[in-house]
Amino acid sequence: MKIKLLLFLNVFFLSEAALANSPKVYFIEPANGAFVQETFKVKFGLENFGVAPAGYDIPNTGHHHLLIDTTLTDLKSPIPADSKHIHFGKGQTESLITLEKGEHQLTLVMGNFAHIPHDSPIISETITVIVK
Repeated sequence: MKIKLLLFLNVFFLSEAALANSPKVYFIEPANGAFVQETFKVKFGLENFGVAPAGYDIPNTGHHHLLIDTTLTDLKSPIPADSKHIHFGKGQTESLITLEKGEHQLTLVMGNFAHIPHDSPIISETITVIVK
């Protein structure tokens, strides 16, 4: 019984350590539920991963993509480039964006050198902003 408990605890703590070091992308600003002007600053946060411009195939790096009022259904193909899928292929970690008045959902997705989500996708929680 002690051996089983020790094995369980060992696996549990190894899993916790792996999760603690997992890559994470998130919004620094705006905050979820924020009221913003039509043009506002978006700042991206990233943990346990690096930023590299598109076209540079460097392990454990990628670049940000901002999804506006949409989700990705195909995680094996390049992220589209349009008004709902904004690419930050130069390695930018913040930007001014302009949205129409109303409520909008924002999600960050890290893409590899070819704009394809990583094998273990790195996707933020979706936040809501209200444009005044």
